[in-house]
Amino acid sequence: MTDTQVTWLTEESYDRLKAELDQLIANRPVIAAEINDRREEGDLRENGGYHAAREQQGQEEARIRQLQELLNNAKVGEAPKQSGIALPGSVVKVYYDDDENDTETFLIGTREQGVSDGKIEVYSPNSPLGGALIDAKVGESRSYTVPSGNTVKVTLVSAEPWHG
Repeated sequence: MTDTQVTWLTEESYDRLKAELDQLIANRPVIAAEINDRREEGDLRENGGYHAAREQQGQEEARIRQLQELLNNAKVGEAPKQSGIALPGSVVKVYYDDDENDTETFLIGTREQGVSDGKIEVYSPNSPLGGALIDAKVGESRSYTVPSGNTVKVTLVSAEPWHG
């Protein structure tokens, strides 16, 4: 696994996601019992409770798989402590297409890193922008392709470790 695929989680974020996973797994028998109870009510074609329970089960199973994969591939601890280079877990400031007034500051990471307050934008290291910036040094320019097919030039102004 490359560093760009790593999800950095603080101990607090890891514990919160693990608790959610444990709760979902513990709820499996409750959902199964609900489905059984609803199934015994008769005609399944017109049994809204049965279909709702099956839908809930599907959603919870999908979230369980998502959390298991995330937690299995996460690195728990602090993000990189290095300044001046864009790495997963870095807050970066960039400008676009040689326009030093067109700046943006964001975290290269994942929403699971605990950045749910909306105060800072988050770009995945697997996104075109995040991927283009990985390992860039301050002052270095990189290019990436946007969905429209255009190429955008981005220059790294600063990179500091995330302190969530």
